[in-house]
Amino acid sequence: MAEIRPFQGVYYHKPLVKDLAAVICPPYDIISPQLQQELYRRSEFNFIRIECERELPRDSEADNRYTRSAATLKKWLEQGVLKVDGVPAIYLHDHHFTHQGKKYRRRGLTCLVRLEDWSRMAVRPHEGTLSKPKGDRLSLLWALRANTSPILALFEGERVAPLLKAESRRPPMVEINTGAGEGHRLWAIREAEAVGRISASLASQPVYIADGHHRYESALTYSRERRASSPVAGEAPFDFVMMTLVDFADPGLIILPAHRLVRGLSKSTIDGLLGRLGEFFAVEELPLKADAARQLKDLTATEEVRLVLYGPDREHLFMLRLRDAAATSPMMPYFHSELYKHLDISIVDHVIVEELLGLSHETAGASLAYSYDELETLNRVRDQEYQLAFIVSPIRPEVVKAIADSRDRMPRKSTYFYPKAPAGLVCYRFG
Repeated sequence: MAEIRPFQGVYYHKPLVKDLAAVICPPYDIISPQLQQELYRRSEFNFIRIECERELPRDSEADNRYTRSAATLKKWLEQGVLKVDGVPAIYLHDHHFTHQGKKYRRRGLTCLVRLEDWSRMAVRPHEGTLSKPKGDRLSLLWALRANTSPILALFEGERVAPLLKAESRRPPMVEINTGAGEGHRLWAIREAEAVGRISASLASQPVYIADGHHRYESALTYSRERRASSPVAGEAPFDFVMMTLVDFADPGLIILPAHRLVRGLSKSTIDGLLGRLGEFFAVEELPLKADAARQLKDLTATEEVRLVLYGPDREHLFMLRLRDAAATSPMMPYFHSELYKHLDISIVDHVIVEELLGLSHETAGASLAYSYDELETLNRVRDQEYQLAFIVSPIRPEVVKAIADSRDRMPRKSTYFYPKAPAGLVCYRFG
């Protein structure tokens, strides 16, 4: 099953970088151009310069965002801005945050996990990927020879929880409060006995990718390409990738639903949609309440396939209850599992978006978007940015596990593990 290792982490040297809250950044995949500029201004040492460098008009093969990231990493290590841990460790990370007015703590173990082909089932994916993000991360790996932000993965951790609780009683090596309801505490577990107990507890089970499928596949491709370009006997440092492992049962494991937004439809398509939906769903029209966010949460808090459509009538919601899953089955790709075919996100994508609206996730481009907040989704239709919104239920952790165990994958953009683990807290340099 999964093989984990401690590693000599690279992290900011506190005597030279006083304000750690000003230097960590989100992972690359949620950094907008506006946020990128803000992070550059926040600190001269913000990790954005390594995680997601700016593209410039003068970029060339010899001087580009990837070569500049590599130059920054080298310079900061030489200057002592970043330091390398003297002893391999597994890093215990407590991520504190607020969601919907409630405080949470998500506890994770940041360590190395051996890269394995998906077919080995030691590391299991649950969602599809796109080629463009993988190409970006692969280019960064070749330039940096480092993992800059951890993949978030899940495991069954009841055996290791007491050990982590004991470790967390010590003073942390890093403590960050962002001032926005979010904070981080980091401990280095270096003792051989503790590391051995953690490794042994995970040796008999797989790990499940929650967030970071593109990073994992890029790391696996990089490992293969390195071996092809320069054969190595035995294992090499690039045969491992940095992950933060979180227990499936962790109370801070928050999975947000990925609601669908659609635009670019003709009036006739929208007018005919409700009639066609009636072929597959029982459609109930409900007045939109003042507290629309609470109304939507109540409507989607169910295990049955129950979707909410907003858009054809701005004063009403349309609740869609699936009449018979067998009726939608012919529209599903035949190779998917029965569990996949009964997910509301699969039914939205294949039955409504593809079959009834004639859109494809591969070619829809700006016609299709995703949002992880019910009220924001509604408002983007109210503001006429999009024409239709499909509100879906959140995916439960046990469904993520079941899909991965069945060797299947959910549609792209099915889950959003909130919040994202930051880049710059600790990274793995294998070059």
